[in-house]
Amino acid sequence: MPGYAGLEQVFDWFGQDLCLVSFILGMLHLIGCHLNTHPFSLCVSYPLATCEMCGMVGVRDAFYSKTKRFCSVSCSRSYSSNSKKASILARLQVGPKYKTLVFSASCFSSQVLVLSPAVSVDGFDWGHYLGEGEVSGAPVSCFKHVPMGKSWGDISEGVRVEVPNTDSGLPMKVYWIASIIKLAGFRALLRYEGFDSDATRDFWLNLCVPDIHPVGWCAAGGKPLVPPLSLLHRSTNWKSFLIKRLTGSKTLPLDFSTKVKESMHFPFKKQMRVEVVDKTHLCRTRVALVEQVIGGRLRLVYEECDDGTDDFWCHMYSPLIHSIGWSRSIGHRFKRSDVTKKLDGQMDAPGQLFAKVKEVDQSGPWFEDGMKLEAIDPLNLSAICVATVRKVLADGYLMIGIDGSEAADGSDWFCYHSTSPSIFPAGFCEINSIDLTPPRGYSNLPFRWFEYLRETKSVAAPVHLFNKEVPNHGFRPGMKLEAVDLMEPRLVCVATVTRIVHRLLRIHFDGWEDEYDQWVDCASPDLYPVGWCQLTGYQLQPPAVNTGKHHLSWPV
Repeated sequence: MPGYAGLEQVFDWFGQDLCLVSFILGMLHLIGCHLNTHPFSLCVSYPLATCEMCGMVGVRDAFYSKTKRFCSVSCSRSYSSNSKKASILARLQVGPKYKTLVFSASCFSSQVLVLSPAVSVDGFDWGHYLGEGEVSGAPVSCFKHVPMGKSWGDISEGVRVEVPNTDSGLPMKVYWIASIIKLAGFRALLRYEGFDSDATRDFWLNLCVPDIHPVGWCAAGGKPLVPPLSLLHRSTNWKSFLIKRLTGSKTLPLDFSTKVKESMHFPFKKQMRVEVVDKTHLCRTRVALVEQVIGGRLRLVYEECDDGTDDFWCHMYSPLIHSIGWSRSIGHRFKRSDVTKKLDGQMDAPGQLFAKVKEVDQSGPWFEDGMKLEAIDPLNLSAICVATVRKVLADGYLMIGIDGSEAADGSDWFCYHSTSPSIFPAGFCEINSIDLTPPRGYSNLPFRWFEYLRETKSVAAPVHLFNKEVPNHGFRPGMKLEAVDLMEPRLVCVATVTRIVHRLLRIHFDGWEDEYDQWVDCASPDLYPVGWCQLTGYQLQPPAVNTGKHHLSWPV
């Protein structure tokens, strides 16, 4: 293999243009190849469906009912009397990854087919789901709380990278240059240099995985740079070809992989103590311990739980968690723990680790108990409801109750900060053509605020007290992303932005009915770009059922 004694001269010659340096050194590694005939394998795939109740996977045509949502009459009936949570939990509890799937005689005579391995959440492929780029994913820059969210920089279409060459015909690992054709979150649709407008060999990769490099990496590390076999006939002088193509082109920053690694370090550690909302009584908080940290998401176990099963998932920047002592400082309800002292290794999470809320001036006109407003229902995030300020706390915090469905003891009051993007002045829904959910049992419909305020002898909270800031968030309707199901917050699901109202996003979980949609703020730490789960190692939940052109499909 040739040496690199002339590296300095090469740098001088090309003015330190790393693209061309990579080419020159890479050409030293070009290996003469013989065109090989590769075996052609035929994969036969059947349109599959997943039972929304039990999670069983089978051929769609063999499923029960016209909608093909359930594998049996039993599951259909069970689903009608159970919540979405029950069906999801049933799916998650499906055991081994190898299942025997039985199909009806009308489809396949009397055969019993075995899928090996079975379709599972591990098999979901974002690249297949996104297709050839006609489906868009929300840009990484929309998510400031994720790794690389604030340093995605100038990564855009046209940027060149060095990636493994899967069409070399060689026994060793080699690389070739590819261009970014389209971006969807962390994932990029790539095309090997030389294919020009031929999209038949395009492929999706996560730009943050270890084997994606800036142009010049092969040269610096002595790695072979080899054109794909299917390109060999397109040029007889690869040196001139690459010099022409790469001159003036952009690539990833040289420290890109280092930045990715650094951005994956999270300050919360196991056994740190925090205060978090009590999921059984929303009006209060409890002490919990950090049990697990994945991509900035925390699995918290309530302190009095001995077996670790009483847990709660949220992001480290969630408004639902606070430092120890927060509840007492603002006058929030708090469930005292029976644990009298910290065990070895436990420590209170430092206050600077938590998300900061905007300071507000409460010296002038302010929220008062009994004032009316509109708020996202914390128990039904698809609904914006008529609500009431039930108690004004310190530091701008408010206890909010949903009119018509409050518990007598106030146990379902929810704490929102006055700057929260989840509370709105009376009339917000009407102005923005959103269905406002009236109080349960209220009969004077259609609901009109003027009449309701008169009937209840109450006043609406002044409009100027609400957060009216709308950032240039970058989201657009139709964009794909990965989103937490906040009704079952350990689940991160394939989702779509279906509507945008100022800074409010309507999130639809692909494959589920619209009734499970959720209103979420554009800056919510529960939204993630496509590829976040792959990058962090978190489990991604695929769409529940087939969804149009880009339905789930695996070879069998």
